[in-house]
Amino acid sequence: MVNRDDVAAVLELIRPSLQADGGDVRLVDVNEDGVVSVELQGACNGCPLSSMTLANGIERILKERVPGVSHVVPAEQMY
Repeated sequence: MVNRDDVAAVLELIRPSLQADGGDVRLVDVNEDGVVSVELQGACNGCPLSSMTLANGIERILKERVPGVSHVVPAEQMY
């Protein structure tokens, strides 16, 4: 099981990079399969590059730093 506090701590490390571009991220949920649901906010919300931000940024870093993270999805696509 993925530790939600560990995920939140890593998101705090990522947050300044997103905020520098006018965006932000909010942790919505972590399910028992290791799927992390986040809400991109500010300039990141609806940005055409948001899927790249999730996959190449947030997901990659979370997988590297938090054991058990399998996937990161936008909150509305949680499965």
